[in-house]
Amino acid sequence: MATKLSEIGAADMRAAMVDSQLRTNDVIDPAVVGAMGAVAREAHVPAALSGVAYMDRAIAIGEGRVLNPPLVTGRLLVAAEIRPGMRVLLIGAGTGYTAALLAKLGAEVYAVEEQADLLAVARTAAPDEAIHWIEGPLSAGAPKAAPFDRIVIDGAIETLPDAIAAQLSENGRIVAAWREGNVARLVQGVKAGGTIAIRAFADMDVPPLPGFAAPAGFQF
Repeated sequence: MATKLSEIGAADMRAAMVDSQLRTNDVIDPAVVGAMGAVAREAHVPAALSGVAYMDRAIAIGEGRVLNPPLVTGRLLVAAEIRPGMRVLLIGAGTGYTAALLAKLGAEVYAVEEQADLLAVARTAAPDEAIHWIEGPLSAGAPKAAPFDRIVIDGAIETLPDAIAAQLSENGRIVAAWREGNVARLVQGVKAGGTIAIRAFADMDVPPLPGFAAPAGFQF
């Protein structure tokens, strides 16, 4: 259990993250800023790394996976334009940080994670009734719960599987990071006429998610 001192310290670190990392880099949506200033990021990283939970860096969370830097998460959430009551599919729930933020934004969240150990941490760290935890392959999504108003892919992909694209509702929005070689770009897309038009909006270093490698010869 956190002590009063550590709780005050964490609150100060969240405030510093908001002021120095988010507001200065186009994360100014009041709802997103409010959520990221309220959710305890340190609860979603290994205890030994809690002291660096708010640094501008990716943090290893086990199973070869990472918690993305705060700015990456913030930019994706702003681009997703989450509104209360929306049904959101989160791919790559990890230890539950982004799921907790989405729930704080008022979404009904379907959070998919294939690593049982990470999912166990997520359930403990984000015990919110608005989050439906789904254990299964990331690239499969949650077809039984589709369609979704928004899809958030919390990591870098090289290709978007048809199975995921099919789960986005018409006029729905998807956000992710798209990786080509060593370059990753944050992207957003809207589904219209059954087709998702993707466009990049920021270059950022985002580690890849497993299961989304491009076939040989594929080009975005």
